[in-house]
Amino acid sequence: MADAKEVARERVTQARDELVALSHRIHANPELGFEEEQACAWLSELLEGAGLQVERGVGDLPTAFAARAGSGPLHMVVCAEYDALPAVGHACGHNVIAAMAAGAGMALARVADDAGLRVTVLGTPAEEGGGGKILLLKRGAFDGAHAAMMVHPSPYEQPEMPIIAVNHLKVAYTGKEAHASAYPFLGVNAADALVVAQTAIGLLRQHLRPSDRVHGIVTKGGDAANIIPAHTTADWMVRAADLEQLEEVRAKVARCFEAGALATGATLELSEDHDPYSEMRHDHELSALYQRNAEALGRTFIGRSDRGAGSTDMGNVSLALPSIHPTIGIDSLPAVNHQPEFTASCATPAADQAVVDGAVAMAWTAIDAAADQALRERLLAGPARP
Repeated sequence: MADAKEVARERVTQARDELVALSHRIHANPELGFEEEQACAWLSELLEGAGLQVERGVGDLPTAFAARAGSGPLHMVVCAEYDALPAVGHACGHNVIAAMAAGAGMALARVADDAGLRVTVLGTPAEEGGGGKILLLKRGAFDGAHAAMMVHPSPYEQPEMPIIAVNHLKVAYTGKEAHASAYPFLGVNAADALVVAQTAIGLLRQHLRPSDRVHGIVTKGGDAANIIPAHTTADWMVRAADLEQLEEVRAKVARCFEAGALATGATLELSEDHDPYSEMRHDHELSALYQRNAEALGRTFIGRSDRGAGSTDMGNVSLALPSIHPTIGIDSLPAVNHQPEFTASCATPAADQAVVDGAVAMAWTAIDAAADQALRERLLAGPARP
């Protein structure tokens, strides 16, 4: 396998300029979830040009794709994300994720048959809200795969990113308009309902676990200062260590929103855009392989910790098949994910090196997994974990 790994690294080195250019192009043209038309097209064209067989519109999602190569028994999926955040663009570095995934796919395509691999680079839209991977799971895009992987930019290197479960809630209150000075007693204030709910959530925090998170924004607070607000809306997220605890916390938060309606007389609509994102169940053997390979490239890890816990639909993938989601450092501190300063850090020489190192480390991890008889047999046997 040493020869296969060297060939894989050489392929990424040959493609370095293309991969970095792709990362920068996606970074300069941020697109929101399910709207990633340019990023999807650029990735598909690059991978098709590299000899992979590309299927567009996978899972009936126009901005999803699957690029495939190899005919070996062990089927590895490399997930590419490429959606941006509102206002702050690629502040989570999905441009780097996309370019890394493409590089890993190009490298593995070169050696797949000799290494006993099949590789799919799966373009997964709408990670930042929309649950693209959940839809792709339900629609069969991961069928036949034995393991999945991706690598996420971060201020630091971690073999297993701490990933917790999350619900995305849509909140809407409906009240009754009235003149705010002349006839306020005829109004039902939907904005007050939201204030009551937020106050209740603030008081609830004393009774939450340290791993729980509740946060949100008001997306509509009213129309004019002299009109009692009849319609208010908000987006909220509820997080917990796992899906079981998430259900408990969601019920408590839902009661806070119900309290707002009860206190004001407004009516409440509480809904969810999509299924919850689950906790991540990292495959520790694959994570260890990735760490060793990344360290061989000069990366330095901080070890396992709960630093920077977030949520992703990759968690749902990990419940269905063995998966890993390490982080790769881009020398961004003091900037951290979802800050504009982190956006700027995702198109720097350090981020460009992360594209190369992440691509090589993922390719090497897949090659090592195929060469390790016990690990290969476990993965081929199905989703059961040790």
